[in-house]
Amino acid sequence: MQEQLADLVAFAVLCEVGSFTTAAQRLGCSKGQLSKRIRALESRLETDLLHRTTRRLTLTAAGRELLPEAQALRRQGERALQSVARLREEATGQVRLTVPVSLGYTFFEVLLACRTAHPGIQLEVVLDNGYRELVADGFDLAIRARVEPDERLVARPLFAMQELTCAAPGYLQRHEIPAAPADLAGHACLVNSHYAEGERWLYHRDHGLERVQVNPGLACNHYSLLKQAALAGHGIARLPSFMVHEELASGALVWLLKEWRTPSLPLFLVHPYQGGLPKRTRVVAEALSDWFERSRQRLEALG
Repeated sequence: MQEQLADLVAFAVLCEVGSFTTAAQRLGCSKGQLSKRIRALESRLETDLLHRTTRRLTLTAAGRELLPEAQALRRQGERALQSVARLREEATGQVRLTVPVSLGYTFFEVLLACRTAHPGIQLEVVLDNGYRELVADGFDLAIRARVEPDERLVARPLFAMQELTCAAPGYLQRHEIPAAPADLAGHACLVNSHYAEGERWLYHRDHGLERVQVNPGLACNHYSLLKQAALAGHGIARLPSFMVHEELASGALVWLLKEWRTPSLPLFLVHPYQGGLPKRTRVVAEALSDWFERSRQRLEALG
């Protein structure tokens, strides 16, 4: 079918320019190849389409009947290619993004701002802590904490996520402020149950490593809810740095054990491999990258 359509387009171009030599140049093939294609088309249709002389080409009755359809097919093909080119050059069309649940809640305003700046983008955000197949499930972008080797995908580093140990001033007024990780054992801690060892908190400082078995005053598999509990004074939480910039700056939360570091987890922006991202996808990817860079700078300013 593809060959037949290409032969019809070749026929339309030949009739337009009136010369095998010129038509072959326009189509990017040899004069002999073009002649063979026209002969093949005539053979399939079992009729002559052209009267050939040394000076000119004229259409047979069948050729005159076929030409408008072939020209329409050529124009339709050109329009299809132009529409795809416009999608790559303009920020229009659908962008499907899959991100972890808490992360999606955190930067959703960035995506809304992106939509406001580029109203031609149709954005679909899927919040999922699972590992979605980008190619099979039709996603354009994903944010992941781990990247499996896959030649179909491109992954670029976004941010090194670090959990900060935080509590509300109200909680700290009622309890002694922990001076070292071991002191956490005597506190009500807010634990992320999504992780297998959520109740064992790891810290390091000056090449020293310390593990603490904490008391889970509240366990939940959602960082956003743990943040709410911490703000309400229910205990000490470890929350991703990008979630608590404003609260730390305003004093709604206090950063504890600052001199102790928690393990960092690299986050990656992942997309299916292709020659170049369409502009609609680039716009969303750049907005996310800028947000993570601002998050990194704000963490440096706080610490």
